[in-house]
Amino acid sequence: MTGSRDDAPARGAVVLAGGHSTRFGGPDKALAELDGVAMVRHVVDRLAAVVDSVVVPCREPQVAGIRRALVGSPVETAVVVDDVPDRGPVGGLLTGVRATDAPMVAVAGCDMPRLDPEFVDWLFAESAGATGAVPVFDGERQPLCAVYRSTVTGATCLRSLAAGKRRLRDVVASVGPAVVPEETVRDRTTAATFENVNSQADLTVVEGQVTAD
Repeated sequence: MTGSRDDAPARGAVVLAGGHSTRFGGPDKALAELDGVAMVRHVVDRLAAVVDSVVVPCREPQVAGIRRALVGSPVETAVVVDDVPDRGPVGGLLTGVRATDAPMVAVAGCDMPRLDPEFVDWLFAESAGATGAVPVFDGERQPLCAVYRSTVTGATCLRSLAAGKRRLRDVVASVGPAVVPEETVRDRTTAATFENVNSQADLTVVEGQVTAD
Protein backbone atom coordinates (compact mmCIF):
# COMPACT_ATOMS: atom_id res chain seq x y z
CA MET A 1 0.00 0.00 0.00
CA THR A 2 1.17 3.50 -0.68
CA GLY A 3 -0.32 4.85 2.52
CA SER A 4 -1.00 3.57 6.04
CA ARG A 5 -3.82 1.01 5.96
CA ASP A 6 -3.81 -0.04 9.63
CA ASP A 7 -7.40 -0.35 10.91
CA ALA A 8 -8.72 1.31 7.73
CA PRO A 9 -11.97 0.07 6.11
CA ALA A 10 -11.45 -2.51 3.39
CA ARG A 11 -10.93 -1.11 -0.07
CA GLY A 12 -12.03 -2.92 -3.18
CA ALA A 13 -11.61 -2.52 -6.91
CA VAL A 14 -13.70 -3.46 -9.92
CA VAL A 15 -11.89 -4.04 -13.21
CA LEU A 16 -14.37 -4.09 -16.09
CA ALA A 17 -13.46 -6.77 -18.63
CA GLY A 18 -16.74 -7.84 -20.25
CA GLY A 19 -16.57 -5.89 -23.49
CA HIS A 20 -16.50 -7.60 -26.89
CA SER A 21 -13.25 -5.88 -27.95
CA THR A 22 -14.78 -4.86 -31.28
CA ARG A 23 -12.45 -1.88 -31.75
CA PHE A 24 -9.42 -3.90 -30.73
CA GLY A 25 -9.49 -5.93 -33.90
CA GLY A 26 -8.07 -9.09 -32.42
CA PRO A 27 -8.55 -11.57 -29.58
CA ASP A 28 -10.03 -10.68 -26.21
CA LYS A 29 -8.49 -7.37 -25.19
CA ALA A 30 -8.35 -8.32 -21.51
CA LEU A 31 -6.03 -11.21 -22.35
CA ALA A 32 -3.94 -9.47 -25.00
CA GLU A 33 -0.29 -9.76 -24.07
CA LEU A 34 1.56 -6.57 -23.23
CA ASP A 35 5.23 -7.06 -22.45
CA GLY A 36 4.45 -10.77 -22.08
CA VAL A 37 1.67 -10.29 -19.52
CA ALA A 38 -2.11 -10.24 -20.04
CA MET A 39 -3.38 -6.66 -20.01
CA VAL A 40 -5.93 -7.35 -17.26
CA ARG A 41 -3.09 -8.64 -15.06
CA HIS A 42 -1.21 -5.35 -15.46
CA VAL A 43 -4.26 -3.44 -14.19
CA VAL A 44 -4.90 -5.80 -11.27
CA ASP A 45 -1.24 -5.77 -10.22
CA ARG A 46 -1.23 -1.98 -10.12
CA LEU A 47 -4.40 -1.81 -8.07
CA ALA A 48 -3.04 -4.46 -5.70
CA ALA A 49 -0.77 -1.81 -4.21
CA VAL A 50 -3.73 0.14 -2.80
CA VAL A 51 -6.72 -2.20 -2.43
CA ASP A 52 -7.54 -5.34 -0.46
CA SER A 53 -9.50 -7.22 -3.13
CA VAL A 54 -10.38 -7.01 -6.82
CA VAL A 55 -13.47 -8.18 -8.68
CA VAL A 56 -13.29 -8.71 -12.45
CA PRO A 57 -16.76 -8.91 -14.07
CA CYS A 58 -16.73 -10.50 -17.53
CA ARG A 59 -18.65 -12.69 -19.96
CA GLU A 60 -18.90 -16.46 -19.38
CA PRO A 61 -16.47 -17.39 -22.21
CA GLN A 62 -13.81 -15.13 -20.66
CA VAL A 63 -13.82 -16.58 -17.16
CA ALA A 64 -11.31 -19.41 -17.56
CA GLY A 65 -8.77 -17.29 -19.45
CA ILE A 66 -8.92 -14.38 -17.03
CA ARG A 67 -8.64 -16.68 -14.02
CA ARG A 68 -5.52 -18.22 -15.54
CA ALA A 69 -4.08 -14.77 -16.17
CA LEU A 70 -4.60 -13.81 -12.52
CA VAL A 71 -3.07 -16.92 -10.92
CA GLY A 72 -0.58 -15.76 -8.30
CA SER A 73 -2.02 -12.25 -8.15
CA PRO A 74 -0.69 -10.26 -5.18
CA VAL A 75 -4.25 -9.40 -4.11
CA GLU A 76 -7.42 -11.43 -3.52
CA THR A 77 -9.27 -11.62 -6.83
CA ALA A 78 -12.68 -12.87 -7.95
CA VAL A 79 -13.61 -13.34 -11.60
CA VAL A 80 -17.40 -13.23 -11.91
CA VAL A 81 -19.87 -13.50 -14.76
CA ASP A 82 -21.88 -10.34 -15.49
CA ASP A 83 -25.31 -10.55 -13.83
CA VAL A 84 -26.77 -8.54 -16.70
CA PRO A 85 -24.68 -9.43 -19.76
CA ASP A 86 -24.34 -7.15 -22.77
CA ARG A 87 -25.46 -4.07 -20.85
CA GLY A 88 -22.10 -2.37 -21.22
CA PRO A 89 -20.00 -0.99 -18.38
CA VAL A 90 -23.05 -0.20 -16.24
CA GLY A 91 -23.96 -3.90 -16.14
CA GLY A 92 -20.37 -4.82 -15.33
CA LEU A 93 -20.18 -2.22 -12.59
CA LEU A 94 -23.41 -3.50 -11.04
CA THR A 95 -22.02 -7.03 -11.01
CA GLY A 96 -18.76 -5.82 -9.50
CA VAL A 97 -20.22 -3.86 -6.61
CA ARG A 98 -22.61 -6.72 -5.83
CA ALA A 99 -19.65 -9.09 -5.58
CA THR A 100 -17.55 -7.05 -3.15
CA ASP A 101 -17.79 -6.49 0.60
CA ALA A 102 -15.72 -3.32 0.39
CA PRO A 103 -17.66 -0.13 1.15
CA MET A 104 -15.62 1.86 -1.39
CA VAL A 105 -14.29 0.61 -4.72
CA ALA A 106 -11.90 1.91 -7.33
CA VAL A 107 -13.18 1.26 -10.85
CA ALA A 108 -11.01 0.84 -13.92
CA GLY A 109 -11.08 -0.78 -17.32
CA CYS A 110 -9.05 -3.86 -18.17
CA ASP A 111 -7.40 -1.79 -20.91
CA MET A 112 -5.71 0.78 -18.63
CA PRO A 113 -2.29 -0.81 -18.01
CA ARG A 114 -0.57 2.44 -17.00
CA LEU A 115 -3.00 3.26 -14.21
CA ASP A 116 -1.28 5.19 -11.42
CA PRO A 117 -1.85 3.40 -8.07
CA GLU A 118 -0.69 6.39 -6.04
CA PHE A 119 -3.35 8.50 -7.72
CA VAL A 120 -5.98 5.86 -6.95
CA ASP A 121 -4.81 5.83 -3.34
CA TRP A 122 -5.27 9.60 -3.24
CA LEU A 123 -8.76 9.30 -4.75
CA PHE A 124 -9.77 6.97 -1.93
CA ALA A 125 -8.69 9.64 0.55
CA GLU A 126 -10.58 12.31 -1.40
CA SER A 127 -13.76 10.22 -1.33
CA ALA A 128 -13.93 10.13 2.48
CA GLY A 129 -17.40 11.18 3.60
CA ALA A 130 -18.66 11.32 -0.01
CA THR A 131 -20.23 8.93 -2.49
CA GLY A 132 -16.93 8.76 -4.33
CA ALA A 133 -14.38 10.85 -6.20
CA VAL A 134 -14.19 11.23 -9.96
CA PRO A 135 -11.36 13.13 -11.69
CA VAL A 136 -11.66 15.53 -14.60
CA PHE A 137 -9.10 15.17 -17.39
CA ASP A 138 -9.04 16.68 -20.88
CA GLY A 139 -12.15 18.61 -19.90
CA GLU A 140 -14.27 15.55 -19.11
CA ARG A 141 -15.12 13.52 -16.05
CA GLN A 142 -13.32 10.18 -16.10
CA PRO A 143 -15.75 7.55 -14.76
CA LEU A 144 -13.03 4.92 -14.98
CA CYS A 145 -10.04 5.53 -12.73
CA ALA A 146 -12.47 6.78 -10.09
CA VAL A 147 -13.70 5.70 -6.66
CA TYR A 148 -17.33 5.05 -5.69
CA ARG A 149 -19.40 4.01 -2.68
CA SER A 150 -20.53 0.46 -3.43
CA THR A 151 -24.10 0.52 -2.08
CA VAL A 152 -25.06 3.82 -3.67
CA THR A 153 -23.48 2.84 -6.97
CA GLY A 154 -25.23 -0.53 -7.09
CA ALA A 155 -28.64 1.04 -6.48
CA THR A 156 -27.96 3.71 -9.09
CA CYS A 157 -26.90 1.12 -11.68
CA LEU A 158 -30.13 -0.82 -11.11
CA ARG A 159 -32.27 2.28 -11.59
CA SER A 160 -30.33 3.29 -14.68
CA LEU A 161 -30.65 -0.11 -16.34
CA ALA A 162 -34.37 -0.27 -15.49
CA ALA A 163 -34.77 3.09 -17.24
CA GLY A 164 -32.84 1.89 -20.27
CA LYS A 165 -29.79 4.04 -19.52
CA ARG A 166 -26.48 2.34 -20.27
CA ARG A 167 -24.05 5.25 -20.23
CA LEU A 168 -21.60 5.12 -17.36
CA ARG A 169 -21.45 8.91 -17.24
CA ASP A 170 -25.19 9.04 -16.51
CA VAL A 171 -24.70 6.68 -13.59
CA VAL A 172 -21.83 8.74 -12.22
CA ALA A 173 -23.89 11.92 -12.40
CA SER A 174 -26.62 10.24 -10.34
CA VAL A 175 -24.17 8.82 -7.79
CA GLY A 176 -22.93 12.37 -7.20
CA PRO A 177 -19.28 11.81 -6.25
CA ALA A 178 -16.88 14.61 -5.42
CA VAL A 179 -15.49 16.00 -8.68
CA VAL A 180 -11.73 16.57 -8.70
CA PRO A 181 -10.80 19.58 -10.86
CA GLU A 182 -8.45 19.01 -13.77
CA GLU A 183 -5.81 21.34 -12.37
CA THR A 184 -5.62 19.23 -9.23
CA VAL A 185 -5.60 16.00 -11.23
CA ARG A 186 -2.69 17.16 -13.37
CA ASP A 187 -0.73 17.98 -10.22
CA ARG A 188 -1.28 14.43 -8.98
CA THR A 189 -0.84 12.19 -12.01
CA THR A 190 -0.11 12.06 -15.75
CA ALA A 191 -2.14 11.45 -18.87
CA ALA A 192 -0.92 7.83 -18.92
CA THR A 193 -3.27 7.02 -16.03
CA PHE A 194 -6.28 7.57 -18.27
CA GLU A 195 -4.97 5.91 -21.44
CA ASN A 196 -7.08 3.13 -22.94
CA VAL A 197 -5.64 0.48 -25.22
CA ASN A 198 -8.42 0.39 -27.80
CA SER A 199 -6.61 -1.01 -30.83
CA GLN A 200 -3.66 -3.11 -31.89
CA ALA A 201 -1.89 0.14 -32.76
CA ASP A 202 -2.43 1.41 -29.19
CA LEU A 203 -1.00 -1.85 -27.88
CA THR A 204 2.14 -1.37 -29.94
CA VAL A 205 2.55 2.18 -28.65
CA VAL A 206 2.51 1.15 -24.98
CA GLU A 207 4.84 -1.84 -25.42
CA GLY A 208 7.78 -1.36 -23.06
CA GLN A 209 6.23 1.62 -21.26
CA VAL A 210 4.27 -0.17 -18.54
CA THR A 211 7.26 -1.42 -16.59
CA ALA A 212 9.00 1.92 -17.10
CA ASP A 213 6.31 3.90 -15.27
